[in-house]
Amino acid sequence: MSPDLSLVLRIQSLDLRTAELEREIAALPKRIQEIEKQLDSHKRRLEMDRAALAGNQKERKRLDGEVQIQQQKISKLKDQMTGAKTNEQYRAFQHEIEFCEKEIRKYEDRILELMTESEKLADNVKTAEAALAVEAKQVDAEKQAAREKTASTQKALADMRAERQEKAGVARKDLLANYERIRKNRRGVAVAEAVDGRCNACNMILRPQVMQDLRTSDEGLLFCESCKRILYYNPPVAVDSGN
Repeated sequence: MSPDLSLVLRIQSLDLRTAELEREIAALPKRIQEIEKQLDSHKRRLEMDRAALAGNQKERKRLDGEVQIQQQKISKLKDQMTGAKTNEQYRAFQHEIEFCEKEIRKYEDRILELMTESEKLADNVKTAEAALAVEAKQVDAEKQAAREKTASTQKALADMRAERQEKAGVARKDLLANYERIRKNRRGVAVAEAVDGRCNACNMILRPQVMQDLRTSDEGLLFCESCKRILYYNPPVAVDSGN
């Protein structure tokens, strides 16, 4: 491979890695947004559980008040019953007392149901609070890691861009121009290796004459006839068997 082509190949490597790091940097805020959104969702769920628990307790308190009201009514009715002058009046007081007792039983049954529900709600709140505390720490840690990752990646990008600018300044102008033109339409890959008679980028078979020219010439540019990328050839390295 000619030194000029080797230089452009290095530029391509820098461009591809730069694009990859730029995607990483762009993805980090989205990732942070996702975990913060998930955390907010869990916070809202916890607030709903807390509200449900508070509503449960408020309803139990209201029903306790209703029980007390009915008990006070029964006490008054019993006092009034002692002054009943006829059996009919006495039975009327009894019916009212029975109604109040029935209401009390209804309220007390509901209070028991609410107490059972309250235990579950309290457990949910306790579990959610513990999980949320752990998750909040994890989110903070991931945000800090993202900030550190962004800083280190931005430094790496700055170094790569500086190297890219340096190499582009000394690269052969016609070769660099072809590279820039092709990479815009080929997802950043403008230079491809010829391997086993094929273009390693589009996997199309190369004509024998193209392969021969790649093997014997370091001058001029050779292009894949299918994808139009610049081709290069690395001859196999002989391995010393030690014999």
